[in-house]
This record gives sequence, C-alpha cells and structure tokens, in this order.
Amino acid sequence: MWDMDFITEDDFRTHVANTINAYADSLTSYDIKTFNKNTIDSIKLIFDKSVYGFSWVEVIKNEIFRQRDKSNNNSIGYFHQKIFGYIADCDVPQQGWDIIYQPKGGVDVFDNLHVSKAYVEMKNKHNTMNSASAGKTYIKMQNQLLKDDDCACLLVEAIAKQSQNSQWDVSIDGQKQGHKLIRRVSLDRFYYLVTGDPNAFYKTCVALPETIDYVLQNVPDVQAPNDTVMDELLAMADGEEPLIPIALYYLGFNEYLGFDSK
Repeated sequence: MWDMDFITEDDFRTHVANTINAYADSLTSYDIKTFNKNTIDSIKLIFDKSVYGFSWVEVIKNEIFRQRDKSNNNSIGYFHQKIFGYIADCDVPQQGWDIIYQPKGGVDVFDNLHVSKAYVEMKNKHNTMNSASAGKTYIKMQNQLLKDDDCACLLVEAIAKQSQNSQWDVSIDGQKQGHKLIRRVSLDRFYYLVTGDPNAFYKTCVALPETIDYVLQNVPDVQAPNDTVMDELLAMADGEEPLIPIALYYLGFNEYLGFDSK
C-alpha cells in the first residue's frame, strides 16, 4: 500500500527515473582517454596498490569509480532537491534558491516563529561547506531577510550530524552571527515542515529501494558500462603487468622532463 499522501506513487517513480537517468550520464564506458581526461595521479595509484595490497585491476576500477562518484553526488543532490517539485506549495526554481516553500497559511518555522514563506539552500552533507562558502551562504540569507522580513531562510542538510531545526550561527570576519529566522535544518525535519508528517522522510527512504528496482526494470537504456582501461594499459605495457607503472607515468607525466623522450 502506498502510504505517502504528500507525493503520488506515479510522481515518485517519475522522480526516481529522472534521477537514474542523471546517474546514467556517469555510466559511459571508460577508455584511456576518458580515464585520463583530468590527468590521473599516477604516483597515488602506485602507492594505493602497494599499501592496500590491491591488484592493478582493483586499483583501476577504484579510480574509475572515484571519478564517476563525483558526478553521482550531483545526481543524489538532484534527487534530494527536485522531489520537492512534486510536493504541494514547494517551488524548485531554475536558479537562485534551491527550494521556496510558500503555503497559503504561512510557515510555522519553529515554536512561535511564523512567516509567509521559507527560502532553502540545500546541501548533501553537513561538512561540504568550508568557512568561506558558509559565510557566503549566510550573507545571502541575511540579504533576503533585509528585503523580506516575513520569511525564513533554511540551510537544509540531507546528511546532518543529528535531527535538528536550530538557529544557524556562523563566524564571519571573526564575528559570530546568528538570527532566529536563519536556521539549520536536517532533511527529516524539512520533510516534516512541508508535509506535516513527522515520518515523511522515513517513508521516502523505505519506498526507495523497491521503486528503484521497479524503474530499472522499465528503463532499458540503463546498462552497465564496458570499461577498457585495464586492457589498454596492458597493451601500453606490452602485456607485462610489471610495466603498468610505466604506462601510468606516461599518462600523468608524458610532457615532464625525462618522461617526454621515453
């Protein structure tokens, strides 16, 4: 039984399918050119192999996974943000704020704090912002409050240290800044805020695995990649595994002194 009244099953499936399609962009098969697009760190790969006791196949697979994972993190950010486009009273703008929540009766932000709307900046993880980006985000929220004193600004974290809806205090130029309408909110609390269901995020998580499986069975274009990096490295090393470090050095340092003539 579908027990999420804040989003229909069809909309949830559509959103999951869109997220998987975004994921699929990272499933392009890797060849040497793709593998070395941003110039690999040859020395790190050699250390990784020796220190962790990996085979060359494992090292290359791990590096390909690392490169793909950068793109996948963006896809998960897409999932967390864009789902609110299906939830009542939430707008997901193309630019500016990640989400704007404006229900007809206003927003009960916390305790007795009631405003007409909430502006949201969303982050995947609590530690993804350094002090400079945190300060920039906080100033953006301060400026919004100066323009509109009947709103709240929320930093919503998908993976927070704890379930929370608390005042966000930061240090800018050595000065502590804080405002009751600038808040740090974990994703479960934000789901609760916009749906009225304290278990809304939990229900979303429970429904996700089965929905992904359903969508994958109905998205034939999503296929596992066929990576050829290891085969190409072996060819560069004349089929000799002990010569793979030389092939990796060539990828990373082919224009460096001493390497350019090899």
